[in-house]
Amino acid sequence: MTIVDVEGRQLSLSNLDKVLYPKAGFTKGQVIAYYQRIAPALLTHLAGRPLTLKRYPNGVEGHFFYEKRCPSYRPDWMRTAEIWSDSNKGIVNYCVVDDLAALVWVANTASLELHPSLSKCDDMPSPTVVAFDLDPGAPADMVDCARIGLRLRELFEHMGLESFPKTSGSKGLQIYVPINTPTTYEGGTKDFALAVAQLFEKQFPDEVVHQMAKALRPGKVLIDWSQNDEYKTTVSVYSLRARERPTVSTPITWDEVSDVAERGDPDLVRFEADDVVARFEQRGDLFAPVATLQQELPTLTT
Repeated sequence: MTIVDVEGRQLSLSNLDKVLYPKAGFTKGQVIAYYQRIAPALLTHLAGRPLTLKRYPNGVEGHFFYEKRCPSYRPDWMRTAEIWSDSNKGIVNYCVVDDLAALVWVANTASLELHPSLSKCDDMPSPTVVAFDLDPGAPADMVDCARIGLRLRELFEHMGLESFPKTSGSKGLQIYVPINTPTTYEGGTKDFALAVAQLFEKQFPDEVVHQMAKALRPGKVLIDWSQNDEYKTTVSVYSLRARERPTVSTPITWDEVSDVAERGDPDLVRFEADDVVARFEQRGDLFAPVATLQQELPTLTT
C-alpha cells in the first residue's frame, strides 16, 4: 500500500506493480501515472457527467465488469450523482470525476476504461453532443472508417456544423458533433444520428450499414447511432482501452483522417498511453471545442 497526497487528498494506492497489460508489461502504477499526466485534458470531458467504470482487477486478459454504482468504499469527498437507471429500475449513485484526486482514485480501482454519459448530471435529458461510432466489420478496417468519416464531415459542414474525430482506441473511428445548446435525445440527437446513418446506408449501400445485426456487417462500416441515448455511455476521449496494449481513444485531426484514407494505413492513428501524453503536451487538447462549442441541431430530411 502506498499513501500519496493528491491536491490535498490522501489516497491509498495498492498493487502498483501488478501487470494489467501482460503483452506490454504495463502495470497498474503506469495506468495511474497515465491518468495523472493526461488529467488536464481528460477532466474537461468527464466533469459533471455520471461515469460508468469498466474494471479489470486482474488485467485485460482477466474478468471485467461494468460498474455504474459508485463503490460504497469510495472516499467521503468523492462527488456522486443520483441518476435513474432503466436497467436497474431505480436510482443509481454514479461517480462524478471532477478533479485529479477522484480520477486517481478511480484508476486505482483498475477501471481501465472510463465511460461517461453524453449528458451532464444536472440535465440528463439534454445531451451536449451527437456521437457517431464508426465500427468496421472485417475485412473493413480503420481505412474504411476514415473514408466514411470524411464524407460525414462533408455532410456536417454542409449543415454548418463542426465535427471532431477521435479513434476508438480499438479498431474504429468516432465522430463527435458538439451541441451544448438545449436539445433532447428523442426527437433530437438520437433521431438526427439515426437519420444520418440511414442516409449513408442508402447512399453507400456497399460500404455502410446502420443496423447492428452481425450478418449485415462483414466488409462494411457500421455507423452506430444508438449510443445517443440517455441511458447509454460512450468511451471517453483519452480513456485507455482494454486491448493487448495500452491503446487510447485519441483525438485526431481531420488531416490525420485524410492521411489514413489516402495512404491506406490504419496504424497512422494508433496511439498508446505515452504517445497520447506527448501529443497533448505538444498540441494541446484537440477535443477541447467539444466541451464548449455551441451549435444548433438541424432538422435532417431524407
